[in-house]
Amino acid sequence: MELLFDYILTVEVAIIILVLVFLKNSIKFVPQNRAFIVERFGKFQSTKEAGLNFILPFIDKVSANRSLKEQAVNIPEQSAITRDNISLMVDGVLYFRVLDPYKATYGVEDYIFAVTQLAQTTMRSELGKMELDKTFEERDILNINIVSAINAAAVPWGIQVMRYEIKDIIPPPSIMEAMEAQMKAERVKRAQILESEGDRQAAINRAEGQKASVVLAAEGDKAEQILRAQGEAEAIIAVANAQAEAINKIGVEANTESGQKAIQLDLATKAIAAKQAIAKESSVVLLPDGGTEAAAMVAQATSIIHALSKNKGM
Repeated sequence: MELLFDYILTVEVAIIILVLVFLKNSIKFVPQNRAFIVERFGKFQSTKEAGLNFILPFIDKVSANRSLKEQAVNIPEQSAITRDNISLMVDGVLYFRVLDPYKATYGVEDYIFAVTQLAQTTMRSELGKMELDKTFEERDILNINIVSAINAAAVPWGIQVMRYEIKDIIPPPSIMEAMEAQMKAERVKRAQILESEGDRQAAINRAEGQKASVVLAAEGDKAEQILRAQGEAEAIIAVANAQAEAINKIGVEANTESGQKAIQLDLATKAIAAKQAIAKESSVVLLPDGGTEAAAMVAQATSIIHALSKNKGM
């Protein structure tokens, strides 16, 4: 009995161990963003995605474990020749991800190696279509063209290239020296252009300032002349008005007896002053008799005034 009991116990333990081994080999936990390729008797059976999955132990086998994350692969430095026959050393970084684990496993032997080699050949091909200056100016366009070419060729591999970035483009030393000389000449040229533009603008500003100054001066002279003319005209008008008013008053007063006497007195005073002037000039003026009368005095004053006018005219 004891031997039978021991035998049964051994069988039960063996069965338990077999069950545990079976469960261990049949249960597969697939991590997130990964995929297992399962083969049955060496033939593709299924693709197990993230989570809990079951397979048949000893019959099914996980032949490949593919990452579905975006991967970055360094593209080694390589030589490329541009359209204008300039040799360059170029390297870069390729970003891609596996879209179809089945194609990535059975469509190509090593998809990382394949996509790296394809990126190198595509980069050389695209650089051969561009001139040296364009490789620096249109790097974004170059990256886009490389990505498009790789994606078109990598469809059977289940690979999608997200982007390609060129890290360095290194031309030969002689080309570097020529490019530096060219950049220096361009900087000197821009400096000279800016200086000449500054001189031209300064000359224009000075000319405009002088023009504005002349215009303002002319306008000032014009305004001054207008004001002076207006002032002189107003003065002449005022004098004429005053003289007219004086003459009008004299005329009014002359019609009166007192006005006649005032006129005679004024003429007599002028006649005496005229005689004094004639005496100073040593000129002889004959006066008629009866000069004591007012009328005679007026006549004499008139003749004296005429005589003085003639002497001044001579």
